[in-house]
This record gives sequence, structure tokens and C-alpha cells, in this order.
Amino acid sequence: MKRRSFIKKSAFGVGAAASLGLSSCVSNESTTQESSIFDSLQLMTKDVVPISVEERKSRIKKAQGLMKENGLKAILLDAGTSLKYFTGVSWWGSERPMVAVIPVSGEVSYVCPKFEESRLLKKITIGKNTFPWEEDESPYAQISNALKASGISKGKIGIEERFRYFILNGLQKDAPNYTYVSADSVTIPCRIIKSKAEIALMQKATDITIEAVKVGLASLKVGSTPADFSSAVAKAHRMMGANHGFALANFGPDSAYPHGSGQPQILKKGDIVLIDCGCSVEGYNSDLSRTIVFGAEPTKRQQEIWDLEKKSQAAGYKAAQIGNELQQVDFDARQVLIDAGFGPDYKLPGLPHRTGHGIGMDGHEWGNAVRGNTTKLEPGMCFSIEPNISIVGEFGVRHEDCVYMTEEGPKWFSQPSPSISQPFV
Repeated sequence: MKRRSFIKKSAFGVGAAASLGLSSCVSNESTTQESSIFDSLQLMTKDVVPISVEERKSRIKKAQGLMKENGLKAILLDAGTSLKYFTGVSWWGSERPMVAVIPVSGEVSYVCPKFEESRLLKKITIGKNTFPWEEDESPYAQISNALKASGISKGKIGIEERFRYFILNGLQKDAPNYTYVSADSVTIPCRIIKSKAEIALMQKATDITIEAVKVGLASLKVGSTPADFSSAVAKAHRMMGANHGFALANFGPDSAYPHGSGQPQILKKGDIVLIDCGCSVEGYNSDLSRTIVFGAEPTKRQQEIWDLEKKSQAAGYKAAQIGNELQQVDFDARQVLIDAGFGPDYKLPGLPHRTGHGIGMDGHEWGNAVRGNTTKLEPGMCFSIEPNISIVGEFGVRHEDCVYMTEEGPKWFSQPSPSISQPFV
């Protein structure tokens, strides 16, 4: 989308006209555009293919192989992302434990409140055995019974990282014959490598977010608040079939704070606008940021910092090669800023955080592009490349796009911004 057509088609351009004293000429057009910016949106998820039961079974098989390698007899999954990743079951993490048991060999089993058993059985597609507990019984004893039913009476039991402490504490008291250890050696190698089906869902989420951000930017006008932008993006996400995740906007000096300042903001002509948005499709996330100047040509300073940020992001992308360590992405992106006089390290003005984070079923997960992460890049890894230039008291600029690794190197989920006045290709 070229700058001229972007301005012509969006309320972003109308806002610029209004701020230049042309409001009397464009007020009716502005009202019409604001009411119609959603009209062209269509459902984009008709062709989505959910993760299959067979793929989930292959994940469990891989996990069982990793259990053997690491000497684990089973892993335990609490309600949350990993439970859905391996079993397909979505469950709210209440005070009543519902735990999946994946043994080193054999079928998955489930421990659940008795009164929830019938509901759980409707969700289960992998495994069939349930170990229900009544309200006055110990769920921890039932977890032990589930392990014993799989032939496990002692040994190391892996605990997934988001497993809640009160459940672990109960197990340690009621089933002390087991040794409880981290399951990271199993769950991380499984989840950090995305399949083609997972990447396709993340691509769909990204495609939807791109269109939603266009709507959000088109909704901006002089006097807008970050909440106005967020509301427009959320509505667009839902209309196109995604689960809305987040839509942040920061204006002018507040854009220097990567996650905002928490202070009231009113949009003015010439403000830097930094947005950060994401959604999910079938549980898989998107995440992207854009930086524009609202209603005016950029100043020399704004343009220079925007261009430097683009150079930094490109350096991070170039460093993302198979076999390189993830920290190299951070090092190369950050070095561009250091060479320009920012930083060093996390000092301001400069880049106050890591260059990127892993992404998948969680918006932030393993695979961070950060100093000290010596994990080597492999096909299937997905992460953001988002160096940020924060100049407190002036403004901030961030370009954020996510990549997935292939045998040939990184591929963008969303193409980086061509220019400060053209947020999308």
C-alpha cells in the first residue's frame, strides 16, 4: 500500500487534513469513513485447518522418546498451554486440579474432579482413562494411582514449568515415593520446533492482524486515545475470525516506553504513533509493531531514528541463520544502535530489552533472541525481531515482525515496513 493510497483510503489521512485546518471540508467524509472502515472486512478463517489428532499423537510420541533419553517415567501437565499442545484439551485452571499424565510408554490418562468427568470425556481425543476424585477425596492420591496404573511406582516425574505449586506440594506430601523434577527437557524441545501446520496457523493470525492494524490506523484522528485504537483493532480481529489478543498504541513522548507510560494520551498532529498488536487462530499467536508519524511529514529526527531502527532490524534478520546462536540476533541488531551512539547494552537512550522473543501457542515462549542464549537456530523455530529505540522525553521507534526458520534461513511472517509513511508492503 503506497503512501498516497494509504492516506486517501484511511482516516489517518483525514486526521492529517483536519489538523491542517480543513476539518470543515472533510467532517462528513470523516464520519462516513469512520463508519465504513469495517465494511470491507471479511471472515478470513474459513480455510483454517486445526491441529489434527494425529499430529498431537506424534507430539506425545516425541515426548516419550525424550522422557527415555532423560530418565523420566512420566510428565504431568496442569491446565494450560502444554495440556492443549499435547492433548487438545482446553481447561480452566481452577483450585480443583485436573492433571494429564503422559507416561514414558502407554496412553495418556487424566485426573479430574468427579463432577467434571462427563465434561472432560467430551473433550478427550487422546487416551481414555480417567481417575476422578470426589470433593472430599485427595486429587494427589489419584495422580499417584494414575501413575501406578501405567506401571510407575517410583522414579523421576517431570513437572511442566507452569504446573502450579499447590498441586506439586500436595503430591510431595501424598506421593513421596516419586522424585519430582523439571519437565523442560521434554516440553521445550517439543514446543520450540513448530510444524508446517503450526506455522500455517501463525501465518493466518499474522495476516489477520495486518488487516486489523490497517483498520486501527485508519480510525485515528486528532484527539484519539490509545483505547480508541485498541477498540478498533479488537473489533476487526473478531470480525475476521480471530481471537483478539492485544492492541497497544502510544503517542508522542509516551512511545519511548516500550509498553506505554500508563498516562492519559491524546493524539496530536506530528506525533509518533507506536502500535503493538496480536491475535490468535486455533491457539496460535501473531505479534507485530509499527511506527508512523500521524498527520504530518516526519521531522528529520523522526526519519533518522526510524531509518536506524529499520537498519537494526535488518541486521537481526541477517544474523538469523541456521546454526547461529540466538544471541547473535540480539548482538548484531544491538551493534547497529551502539555504532550510532546509543546504549551500550540496555542503557537509554537505546534498546532497553532483548531483541526478540519466541512465539507460538504462547505470545512469549522459549527461543528468545537475547545475550546469553546459546541455543542454535533450527528449522521450525519462531521468534520476533524487534529492536526498539527508546529516547525518553522525545519518542520511541519499534519495528516488530516475527520469523520462522527454514532450512534456507529465516522467513518473515509479516514483511517489514517499507517506509515511515508506508507501514505495510
